[in-house]
Amino acid sequence: MDMATPIPAPLARLRGVRHRYGTTLALDGLDLALPAGQVLALLGPNGAGKTTAIGLLLGLQRPGAGTAELFGLPPQDLAARRRVGVMLQAAAVPDTLKVHELLELTRSYYPRPRSVADVVALAGLGGLMARRYGRLSGGQQRRVQFALAVCGRPDLLFLDEPTTGLDIDARQTLWEAIRELRAQGCGVLLTTHYLEEAEALADRVVVVNHGRVVADGTVAQVRARVAQRRIRCASALPVARVRGWPGVQDARHDGERLQIVAEAAEPIVRRLLAEDAGLSDLEVQRAGLSDAFLALTRDAAQEEAA
Repeated sequence: MDMATPIPAPLARLRGVRHRYGTTLALDGLDLALPAGQVLALLGPNGAGKTTAIGLLLGLQRPGAGTAELFGLPPQDLAARRRVGVMLQAAAVPDTLKVHELLELTRSYYPRPRSVADVVALAGLGGLMARRYGRLSGGQQRRVQFALAVCGRPDLLFLDEPTTGLDIDARQTLWEAIRELRAQGCGVLLTTHYLEEAEALADRVVVVNHGRVVADGTVAQVRARVAQRRIRCASALPVARVRGWPGVQDARHDGERLQIVAEAAEPIVRRLLAEDAGLSDLEVQRAGLSDAFLALTRDAAQEEAA
């Protein structure tokens, strides 16, 4: 008799978690699971519950109801916490220490730390080792914070808005490091306001709003939840007129081009061609992750208000 391959336990899990701050319900029955070797992007508007979810998984607070687990253990358990790397938006790093001193200090906390050379390469810290942390730019400090988070070879990495303040080259370096860690089997929980970052990195996207999951799937699956097309063209047609056509959700000028959001592209394109003989530079794109995110969180907010 064939035995089914057992499904490995997730590295981190929230089950039926409800959590309040006074009368405010921050999480409302939230379920979340992160396996090894996966980048999960946790997305949502400000106040959606992302920070609370991370705080519960890190053991910074306990859920009012439901359970939080790290490696099958309570998040406060030291054995679980030693297997985690964390890069939060706010970091208390001693300003007076040099970068190489910070790395050596952090490496000393772990039984099998990464080599300094490995950490420097992952975080792009070349040329910064002799600099005092307090003298670094905001973007350079974020790179050091990432380096400190990966010093201990974590099995699970929490990255809360990791590329805020980074220039394009530094952001690309960090993206490559995240992909390398994932390939090594590390699980990554990523929050970001840069939706192109989630699109580039995430194996799975979970969108939360008002403490509940409103979408969960691959980037393509979340996109598919929103049947929208973006149409761009150079046209002399008045925006107000196009906005009134059936199927058009929005129309506006983007520079010198007309940009239309529609439920379906074909009837709108036919009408554009019929009514504007001078139409040019026509482009049709499917909904992106940012479109899906806005639509899903708007729908959830409307249901909450109803």
